[in-house]
Amino acid sequence: MPFTPKTPYLTADGIVEIYDEVENFQGIVLIQRKNEPLGLALPGGFVDVGESVENAVVREMKEEISLDVAIKALLGVYSDPSRDKRFHTASVVYICKATGTPIGADDAKEAKVYKLDEIPLNKLVFDHKKIVEDYLAD
Repeated sequence: MPFTPKTPYLTADGIVEIYDEVENFQGIVLIQRKNEPLGLALPGGFVDVGESVENAVVREMKEEISLDVAIKALLGVYSDPSRDKRFHTASVVYICKATGTPIGADDAKEAKVYKLDEIPLNKLVFDHKKIVEDYLAD
């Protein structure tokens, strides 16, 4: 019988910084989730087998917020077993850059740009409040 390892599900999330056409920072994108758990979240999703985490974050941003992004930096890896009530996930979180207007698609009911001082931290699901706080402290 082949060995089937039990490991956390791997996800990639993006803190997408939006800039206007003359490079003025506008804020970051949060999505309203279409599926449980409902609430605000960073855009992101599961890494496909055979896909790099970097490619996954770019793909997920295109699928969920309809924007092409460039990865600026790795914010961190978040792997607390209780971060997702559905199952154990480990998320690689990137800071990304984009221009344009985000449009919610796929698992995102809507997508909106929030100025940093207007982010409703207490409405974020999973451990995204901690992730955004880490980003803001950087």
